[in-house]
Amino acid sequence: MSTKVAIPRRRVRPLEEGIVDRASTDKTRRVCIEFQVRHPKYGKIIRRRAYRTVHDEANVSALGDRVEIMPCRPMSKTKRWKVVRVVASAVAEVRLHDEGQALAQ
Repeated sequence: MSTKVAIPRRRVRPLEEGIVDRASTDKTRRVCIEFQVRHPKYGKIIRRRAYRTVHDEANVSALGDRVEIMPCRPMSKTKRWKVVRVVASAVAEVRLHDEGQALAQ
């Protein structure tokens, strides 16, 4: 008699891509996800943004980087996403310019 062991299947988690908007704290990033929706009555295409607080364990992403994120278990009150990979790195000059403005304020 053969016994079959049922292996539970994990659901496929959706991946989203966005730009790191804030990288001021350790292991935490804020990612801006831009998308377009059609207005229900008038049909005009409207740009929308969603902000996600993301866990970055290795601190691999920086301000302006395009990252791929996925949902995970709750890490804190607001963190429910984690960084999968850095898709494109921001230009170093832009980073220095933005950091210089932040220090001046």
